[in-house]
Amino acid sequence: MSATESSSVGRRTFVLGAAAAAGSAALAGPLAPAASAAGFGWSDDGSDYVVDTGANLVFKVSKTNGDLTSLVYKGTEYQGYGGKNSHVESGLGTSTVTIGQSGSTILVSVAYGTLKHYYAARSGENNVYLWTNKADTSVSATRYIVRVKAGLFLNDEPDSYTYTTSTVEASDVFAKSDGQTRSKHYSKLRVIDYDYIGWTTGSVGLWIVRSNHEKASGGPFYRSLLRHQSADGGGLYEILYYGENQTEDQRFGLQGPYVIAFTDGGAPSSSLYHANLTTSWADSLGISGYVGASGRGRVAGVGISGRNTAYAYTVGLANSAAQYWGSARSSDGYFSLAGVLPGTYTLTVFKGELAVHTGSVTVSAGATTTLNTITIPSSNDPGNPTAIWRIGDWNGSPSGFKNADLMTYAHPSDVRAASWTGNVVIGSGSETSAFPCYIWKDVNSGLLVHFKLTAAQAAAAHTLRIGVTTAYANGRPQITVNDTWTSAIPSPPAQPSTRSLTVGSYRGNNHTFTYSVPASAWLTDTSQYNVLKIDVVSGSGTTGYLSAGTAIDAIDLLV
Repeated sequence: MSATESSSVGRRTFVLGAAAAAGSAALAGPLAPAASAAGFGWSDDGSDYVVDTGANLVFKVSKTNGDLTSLVYKGTEYQGYGGKNSHVESGLGTSTVTIGQSGSTILVSVAYGTLKHYYAARSGENNVYLWTNKADTSVSATRYIVRVKAGLFLNDEPDSYTYTTSTVEASDVFAKSDGQTRSKHYSKLRVIDYDYIGWTTGSVGLWIVRSNHEKASGGPFYRSLLRHQSADGGGLYEILYYGENQTEDQRFGLQGPYVIAFTDGGAPSSSLYHANLTTSWADSLGISGYVGASGRGRVAGVGISGRNTAYAYTVGLANSAAQYWGSARSSDGYFSLAGVLPGTYTLTVFKGELAVHTGSVTVSAGATTTLNTITIPSSNDPGNPTAIWRIGDWNGSPSGFKNADLMTYAHPSDVRAASWTGNVVIGSGSETSAFPCYIWKDVNSGLLVHFKLTAAQAAAAHTLRIGVTTAYANGRPQITVNDTWTSAIPSPPAQPSTRSLTVGSYRGNNHTFTYSVPASAWLTDTSQYNVLKIDVVSGSGTTGYLSAGTAIDAIDLLV
């Protein structure tokens, strides 16, 4: 699903905007319908508000709890599996639900305590626009799940799974009879990688187009639930806050719009993508927490110097209230982040997924903050120092290591995983691909790296570095050289406290462990291999793949 694909959406396309987010009390009560597409309007059937978009889509919202109870496209009901509706979280419970129409827009407003949720329909479009405003922790997590009937789309996606009694871990990671694993956690994609998710038959497509995630947490490289399919139906998710392997505190406020979009089989129109959203038609709807384009600003950077042009660079903004990100131009590092809420942000430049520069920037409503060329100091990039040998790349991810790609959509026990052992010989040409991306205390601790040194190298002390991207249960590496010198046990860096390596995510807080190895530890016979042993140490964790573990970014021995 390329982010550049597009197709017509219903009978009319439109433009929404880059950072649609939030503002006041919701539209309520029936307003006089405006002249619009044939059939456009709403009615009350006693238990639900029935909204006809005037295109090919009719949907219903419960007057009791704000659930989406029906989603009919071209006469076919798509909503529902297992007797469940589509809704925020697992359903909000008794809520105050109102409806109103303003010209070519119908808005359904749902109030559940401090949480506000909205559905909007536009005349002639096969889309449902949604906003969710979470003000506090009274609702534990924040997601919207579209529950889709079984049999309408093929159960053939890489992250599809079937509920069975054969669980690999907890009650949410399953094993198929062929040894492959499935879980709703295995999204494969980072937030920065997708604009929409969904399914198509070739003649009908059903998608969720994600919001800009400005009030979500975890940054551009975070992974969370996207979709699942099973024998009894499927679910499409918009995750607005997710705690699994989360690196940041929860943010509060309005998120959206995100869009339930039907097409004639193609991808949703690119005009719906979060990067293009300008919700001028929503400015006057009275959505709680809404901030229109005029209340937002922009950050533009003329360039970034000191980059390694072999890597993609991303620029992110974050504070306790919001987050944004965008790509830096490969030619010169130019970047532009629009639709930003006013405030002071930490600006971070990422090489791959590794932060190599931070600064501060202040954004004002209606203004552009222009930044002069950002220079990344050479010392900020751990890939710059000359190394005697290096395994992997300093890019903030375990890419290139054994099983790294598979681990974003499978459990480590999956039959497709290569052996988690992986002793390597420097100079073999397969150092990185043969070395496991993850090391666990109870699975493959004690991995060995064999290498030779010249006489001059063996006569000197050297620094050995191990970069990690996350850790589970405080797992961290302790090293031994030639069975004669052992490092101290390093202190654990701050990492997420939940599962990580087994639920499809290596994204935590990147950290570099540094070890000063004395010259006395090396072999003086240059024909012999020195042996580096890497153990995982921790008093936490349980057994197997839930024992203390860590994900590897790079390992090197500096000159």
